Amino acid sequence: MNDRPPVVVVTGASAGLGRAIVREFSRQKAHIGLLARGRAGLQGAAREVEDAGGKAFAAPADVSDPQQVEAAAEAIENAFGPIDIWINNAMVTVMSPVSRMKPEEYRRVTEVTYLGSVYGTLAALKRMLPRNQGVIVQVGSALAYRSIPLQSAYCGAKHALEGFLSSLRTELLHDGSNVRITSVHMPALNTTQFGWMKNRLPNDPQPVPPIYQPEVGARAVVYAAQHPRREMFVGISTVGAIVGNRIAPGLLDCYLARTGYESQQTDTPADPASPNNLWLPVPGDHGAHGSFDDRSRNWSLQLWANTHRTSLAAAGAGIIGAAVAAFISSRKSRSRWPLLRWKSR
Repeated sequence: MNDRPPVVVVTGASAGLGRAIVREFSRQKAHIGLLARGRAGLQGAAREVEDAGGKAFAAPADVSDPQQVEAAAEAIENAFGPIDIWINNAMVTVMSPVSRMKPEEYRRVTEVTYLGSVYGTLAALKRMLPRNQGVIVQVGSALAYRSIPLQSAYCGAKHALEGFLSSLRTELLHDGSNVRITSVHMPALNTTQFGWMKNRLPNDPQPVPPIYQPEVGARAVVYAAQHPRREMFVGISTVGAIVGNRIAPGLLDCYLARTGYESQQTDTPADPASPNNLWLPVPGDHGAHGSFDDRSRNWSLQLWANTHRTSLAAAGAGIIGAAVAAFISSRKSRSRWPLLRWKSR
């Protein structure tokens, strides 16, 4: 039996959800390959891994460049050995109406958010398929199924990823491969994304409430990496958006047209000179959390139930069994009373 710590690669590891995922894996003393553009954030993440007893290998890379992704994967395996888990998490976005978007912005969001995950998957498959083992986790979103206004580039990229992964899953099944693919679809998270996304709205952007802390998403990613699931939904809002879109997409169109602009903005006027990370990383180490700590939830009942569904099913079966037994016993008791009354006469 192999007792070595898992070797994990996380893209977008320097900040936000990626940083929270790194922290969650570091609790398992994992050996973690860190991919991101921001060197200060990578260094901070690496220190946290080492402080927690794991090992870190920082690989500065732009995931939109497949050669950089491949070189990072090779360097990580040279340092730690075979990669067990690959997490595709890197993304960029633009908050803007479609009519004000520029072609190069669509291209950039697509290259990072969609193609970056494709390139990461290819690098992982190159190493996992010959060994016939490994897990690739794609960080998805409720927006992979239900688009919202002002985020057309990001929604399009997340939708595309679901198409790509569905094709790949069928191929792996056809080949009888033990390499596993899973998607984890996130709700609104309190991450650094909203402090440095490119923004054309009059006010600062915000996640659409309810907002969860990035640690909630990180726990789901680690769980999905270690338990066989095709996909996981995180948060009741994600479930509601995806299921609602399947039932009444036109109704949701109208609802989002009415609420989607206001719900994605704070009351603070936006600073046009504020730096964004679309083309270059924003300098500094920004950690995992955004600026919405006072409005964010640290726990999700839906996620807890999702990760404990076997125990809940067993408990439910026990309750139903006990109720059925009590009902049968009650019926038997009633059927005996008339006989006793007759004998007493």
